[in-house]
Amino acid sequence: MIKHHPETEILLDYAAGALAEGPALAVATHAAMCPECAGQVGMLEALGGALLEQATPEPVADALLEQTLAMLDEPEPARAAVSIDAASAAQIPEPLLRYIGRGLAHLAWRRVGGIVSAVEEVRLPVAAKHVKVSLMRLKAGSLMPRHTHRGNEYTLVLAGGFSDGGNQYGPGDFTAKDPSDTHQPVVDEDGECLCLVVLDAPLRLTGAMGKLINPFLRI
Repeated sequence: MIKHHPETEILLDYAAGALAEGPALAVATHAAMCPECAGQVGMLEALGGALLEQATPEPVADALLEQTLAMLDEPEPARAAVSIDAASAAQIPEPLLRYIGRGLAHLAWRRVGGIVSAVEEVRLPVAAKHVKVSLMRLKAGSLMPRHTHRGNEYTLVLAGGFSDGGNQYGPGDFTAKDPSDTHQPVVDEDGECLCLVVLDAPLRLTGAMGKLINPFLRI
């Protein structure tokens, strides 16, 4: 059962098209796993449409109108078919499929922090260079470094789970952190955790060792 959802403000920004690609992908993927939030997004989109219908229209130049209508007449570009293995299809909701290609086993996973690291990561392609969007595999029972944030962090659990700050997160759960938060997630003992993580600024590790490492942390 999904217990942790995006705040209403985040859902409203998503429905209005005001979220950047990375956070929007996290919210869209959560909504694909969460009927409750999917329903809220649909309601907010309908409300926004109703407000637009009531707004006073602004005059538009004839040339712009003709250009827009011509674009609507253009055929939609064909999308490449996505061939994905059954195991990946069971863990990856539809909004993520075009970002990962054939499946989880075919991704170029790399260890974060050295060969004995408990974290494997694959960066996903997004337009903004200052935003990091990653799939992360976290080893069962592993303790993540204690850290805070220079910006915002959005995390969506796809499989497995972790605990953080007295809360338990499982498949479909969504959490957002900002510079006011300091935390240290602990992965569940019964299996690895697969997450979608979005960062719009580097993490900031806390403690004496963190002060030495922080200058080298980059998006």
